[in-house]
Amino acid sequence: VNQNVTHNSSLYKKPFLESFEETPLLVAVLTYMGYGILTIFGYLRDFLRHWNIEKCHVAREREEQKDFVPLYQDFENFYTRNLYMRIRDNWNRPICSVPGAKMDLVERVSRDYNWTFEHTGKVVKDVINMGSYNYLGFAENTGTCADAAIEATQAYGVGVGSSRCEMGNLDIHEEMEQLVARFLGVESSMTFGMGFATNSMNIPALTGKGCLILSDELNHASLVLGARLSGSTIRVFKHNNMQSLEKLLRDAIVHGQPRTHRPWKKILIVVEGIYSMEGSIVRLPEVIALKKRYKAYLYLDEAHSIGALGPNGRGVVDYFGLDPKDVDIMMGTFTKSFGAAGGYIGGKKELIDYLRRHSHSALYATSMSPPVAQQIITSMKIIMGEDGTTLGADRLRQLSENTTYFRRKLREMGFIIYGNDDSPVVPMMLYMPAKIGAFGREMLKRNIGTVVVGFPATPIIESRARFCVSAAHTREMLDTVSHPKGCPKHKITLNSMAFSTFISNITNR
Repeated sequence: VNQNVTHNSSLYKKPFLESFEETPLLVAVLTYMGYGILTIFGYLRDFLRHWNIEKCHVAREREEQKDFVPLYQDFENFYTRNLYMRIRDNWNRPICSVPGAKMDLVERVSRDYNWTFEHTGKVVKDVINMGSYNYLGFAENTGTCADAAIEATQAYGVGVGSSRCEMGNLDIHEEMEQLVARFLGVESSMTFGMGFATNSMNIPALTGKGCLILSDELNHASLVLGARLSGSTIRVFKHNNMQSLEKLLRDAIVHGQPRTHRPWKKILIVVEGIYSMEGSIVRLPEVIALKKRYKAYLYLDEAHSIGALGPNGRGVVDYFGLDPKDVDIMMGTFTKSFGAAGGYIGGKKELIDYLRRHSHSALYATSMSPPVAQQIITSMKIIMGEDGTTLGADRLRQLSENTTYFRRKLREMGFIIYGNDDSPVVPMMLYMPAKIGAFGREMLKRNIGTVVVGFPATPIIESRARFCVSAAHTREMLDTVSHPKGCPKHKITLNSMAFSTFISNITNR
């Protein structure tokens, strides 16, 4: 087991351990063999399609276009039609209910090996939802938040129809931004209608040519896109590896810009709070120490950690007991713990004032929908305890207990799981390509909805199932799987021999 152990323990108030077990050699070999066999059969089927022996469903170049630049990249197209199509039924399943602790799925079937799907008209009821980022259980259509959102809809309507800098700046937006700043403990904040665009449109406003971005190798696609759009030089450091980050910082200061060797205009370190594919937590105390030592700036993406970590639910800064002022740009989204949509950036007042004038999201994007803004306000006040109840504190405690319990149960059953013990994102390793589809289908048969992930979203030999634990999950849900209709009406507990045997057959080590 490769344990990500702290090297500067004096910066931490409690132990910080993360485990990432290396892929067993036999499993790695069998996984490569599995992909090799799939690739060989893929080329064989492409040969049959070329001679019209087998029907080809996928879009491809017409004969008269063969001399032009190809619209489809060869391997990407090959991978999609020959490998992804085999297990495509595990994704894009239509949901017809609130994505809470349980959800309803529209049943669909394919009669042509996943090229097309037909809806049967039936609904699969009460599927335990282990895939949504509903960390605090606010994705619900009843209760305080839903009632407040309905009132906001009646008062303001559903859409704004303008950008913030034109006719789309409502009093509810101002109230929300003041509340977000108070929640984060920063001077000012700014909100955006789309979480992805919060990163991709604001990083280009903060850095440009002559600036250096130091990015964790496992950063989200929105951070990668934002860094590329900025025109800055990008250098990547190993995941959560402080030696790698410090080496890049030293080299940047010693050598400066390429060719001219002038000092960089800015050096921006970009990290996430919780890494959504690994379940790991950023080593923030060490990152802040390096940032201060080398006079760099820090951009912290708390999409998955805000509301899900810390005694007060204020993210990874709260989790480590640090000062929010030590993080230059605090970014996060409302799409997970708050059960809403959009994102925010918090920091010093001059930073936010600058973004209001220069951010493409602020100038051109439509304002956030009023009921969404009200959902954020109400859920945030509940988390802060400003609603006069202990509901927020209870949900934070429940999420922490559920996370610890679920991770412990999986480890006791012998599974290889990644990440930090306090992370509600729980990746369970599957490795082999055939197991991706098998696991997703078998779990759905047992009325559990899970996310299965493979290449290219993960390294080719590190396919996994990813569970997202919620405060809305009961202990019984984490323990028990109900069989769908047509199967025997008995329950299989998570730690029972029957379920353990089933999982072992699919994820054997």
